[in-house]
Amino acid sequence: MIVPTLVMTEVVYLLGTRLGAEPEVRFLGDVADGALAVEPVAAGDWLRIAELVARYRNLSLGTVDASVVATAERLGINEIATVDRRHFTIVRPCHIEAFTLLP
Repeated sequence: MIVPTLVMTEVVYLLGTRLGAEPEVRFLGDVADGALAVEPVAAGDWLRIAELVARYRNLSLGTVDASVVATAERLGINEIATVDRRHFTIVRPCHIEAFTLLP
């Protein structure tokens, strides 16, 4: 699974504040072991992120979720693991009709 860099910050924050240090440490261990690949936000992604935030301003998409979309578009990823169905069922990526949301 590929995790955009901006998402990493949000994931570890949520794990630490909602589930505690142990799940956060296990997640970081998974990243260190290569179970998850961290994908940096590419220079060219920033303009697309800004376009998405502007286009979906009424949805309050935000930079983190827009970075997921921009990264998925750049890498040709069709599936996104998220519990945020509110945003990702509405946002339309440029490379496919709609994302397949997991779980």
